Amino acid sequence: FSCVELGPSFTLCSILKGAPEVSSFLLSVEDVDEESLIDADGFSAIEVFGSKTQSCVGYTYDDVILLPNHIDFGVDEVKLHSRFTRNIALSLPFISSPMDTVTEHKMAIMMALHGGLGIIHYNMSIDEQVAEVVKVKKYRNGFITDPKCLPPTATVADVQAIKSEQGFSGIPITADGTIGSKLLGIVTNRDVDFVEDPSAVSVADIMTKDGLVLATEPVTLADAHAALRTAKKGKLPVVNAEGELVSLISRTDLMKNRDYPMATKDSTSNLVCGAAVGTRPEDRQRLAALVAAGIDVVVVDSSQGDSIYQLEMVKWIKATWPELQVVGGNVVTQRQALHLIQAGCDGLRVGMGSGSICTTQEVCAVGRPQASAVYNVAKLARRFGVPITADGGTSSTGHITKALSMGASCVMMGSLLAGTDEAPGEYFFQDGVRLKRYRGMGSIDAMSKGSEKRYNWTGKASVKVAQGVSGAVVDKGSLKRYIPYLTQGVRHGLQDMGAISVTELQEMLYSGKLRIELRSPAAQREGGVHGLYSYEKRLFS
Repeated sequence: FSCVELGPSFTLCSILKGAPEVSSFLLSVEDVDEESLIDADGFSAIEVFGSKTQSCVGYTYDDVILLPNHIDFGVDEVKLHSRFTRNIALSLPFISSPMDTVTEHKMAIMMALHGGLGIIHYNMSIDEQVAEVVKVKKYRNGFITDPKCLPPTATVADVQAIKSEQGFSGIPITADGTIGSKLLGIVTNRDVDFVEDPSAVSVADIMTKDGLVLATEPVTLADAHAALRTAKKGKLPVVNAEGELVSLISRTDLMKNRDYPMATKDSTSNLVCGAAVGTRPEDRQRLAALVAAGIDVVVVDSSQGDSIYQLEMVKWIKATWPELQVVGGNVVTQRQALHLIQAGCDGLRVGMGSGSICTTQEVCAVGRPQASAVYNVAKLARRFGVPITADGGTSSTGHITKALSMGASCVMMGSLLAGTDEAPGEYFFQDGVRLKRYRGMGSIDAMSKGSEKRYNWTGKASVKVAQGVSGAVVDKGSLKRYIPYLTQGVRHGLQDMGAISVTELQEMLYSGKLRIELRSPAAQREGGVHGLYSYEKRLFS
């Protein structure tokens, strides 16, 4: 050895090449205690977030990176089961946000079928919101409960327009052109293919009405499948005893949708559905109607949840419907969370000003970076058995994984789900790109439709101050393909950290086994795509 004295307590030594004594100074791998190396890399969550003596900095998801751990299981073995509230368990920790460009019945149905949950927004009348909930609760896998219908006075041109816009032409003809009225016949491709003047021919003249193959309620999915197979038809109308159309069964939908083993269902095997309400007095009437429609959970929706208005609303709900699950929020501090838990909340939404379309932090100078908010609120809420949902700041599967790693039981998504087929709104093209509208509930556009009460609880403000923006997002296709992509991305994240489940991941978080480092701006750039002249980013195939 060649050694150099650096001071009274330190000596720098180097091994000379060829020195015969070297082997006697090297450790055997059996001599190393693996557990002693846990602290060798990175930091525990409490070291990053929990020490007020180290820094005064709040961290976002992009500020932190999670260190890998040993893998001894396959990615398909990773389980993402979690809880949205004390009593609502989910197969996937995914919640769709109660925004008017994100969640209505189509989104809520598809989220529940995949094992997550959808929360119906309240930017509509009470009757309209109730109707959205009813569509979810009455949905049966494989049954189309809101088929496109036409009256007998419609023309073949109307049929062709529907086919052009929505891609199908098997259309029931009912007495008044709506579901629930008497079924008169059905129009298919073979009925309209050879019509020379579509605008001059009514559907009553060419529809199939004799020998129509029908199913009568009650009918099971297995019976419907057998009837379609025997009749060799593409569509099977389902009618009640009075001959009124109640649903439609499509062979293609039946084949695609017959198997959702992870679906989130209630005790009567109906899909679980949630709805949002505000905190004004008239919202009590809204909630009563929603409870009668069968909601399983109510989200009390406020941008700042620690207010006397929300606390009184939560206490009233739990006194009126003790079994109804209540999610309060939004909160970002432990003190806020404690007040809502004391009021009776069964779950909490965490996030303030971190959403992609939210400007609360800019306009009001109030909020908290999302990673810090999630960790600190979750640390308190777990002591009372109250799950928290990270709401906002999530723009990738990596962000979902980080939210779960910070202690969130679920992740609420807005921009990630906006732009899917199931989100409300129509697609449009801009510069050759297919887009859908997406707006914050604090935008002036959304406030004018009713979401103002999320930010102004008394209704007495004379000026609406926007806390969000309106924009557009790129077409993401159907949730049938998009949710499996999100799921697989999160599974890979947990696998890389050596956690086979969300439960184990959070045990690692609080034991200190989950190691975290902070990223410099250069490290964040390095962690993304860089060094290319151009590239194409495809999320999945």
